[in-house]
Amino acid sequence: MRQIVLDTETTGLDPAQGHKIIEIGCVELVNRKLTGNHLHVYINPQREIEAAALEVHGITNEFLADKPLFKDIAESFITFVDGAELVIHNAPFDIGFLDHELKALKKGYMPMSEYCSVLDSLVMARKKHPGQKNNLDALCKRYMVDNTQREQHGALLDAEILADVYLMMTGGQSSFSLGYEESALENSQSAINRLAADRKPLPVIRPSDDELAAHEARLQEIQNKSESGCIWLKN
Repeated sequence: MRQIVLDTETTGLDPAQGHKIIEIGCVELVNRKLTGNHLHVYINPQREIEAAALEVHGITNEFLADKPLFKDIAESFITFVDGAELVIHNAPFDIGFLDHELKALKKGYMPMSEYCSVLDSLVMARKKHPGQKNNLDALCKRYMVDNTQREQHGALLDAEILADVYLMMTGGQSSFSLGYEESALENSQSAINRLAADRKPLPVIRPSDDELAAHEARLQEIQNKSESGCIWLKN
């Protein structure tokens, strides 16, 4: 299953009032794993950015002056996302802008729904956490996703953060490889490294009550979300 986690930044809130996309960030998931494949472009909107939007993303007209127009990146963007499921937080906003930009080109581009299916992670979050804040920062705090680099909005950074939040929100860690790449394992040496007989005993660090409680809560979350249950609770 191929999914593209997508975010945009714009000159304002409403494409019907002439506002334009100025940044697109996409990261690719295949079978719930980040592939490292991404698309990131800045776009010259050929219009002024509203002050309120500038406060959100910090992208200036001066920075965008030498960037390509949307018409220059449209084909590569469609090629990248075609056939995937888009994961977007508050999808109507981004899809509305993308549809408006494609239609304005008058080059025969279809609406985004003809190229991709769309999953709105905001709708999903509201169903899972009714009555609570479900913006990206709130979800990062809830699912313990690091967003310390997010001083301002940025399409690629927000897409990367949303990918982590989405994976946690839909079942957590998809691979228990603990960061080891398969290629690294395949190329590792087969020799056995024996510990010295006179080595000092390893220290035993016992978890605190809070850590034990957090561990039990995480196991129960896995138990509730997994069809086969949590293997660590079966012993």
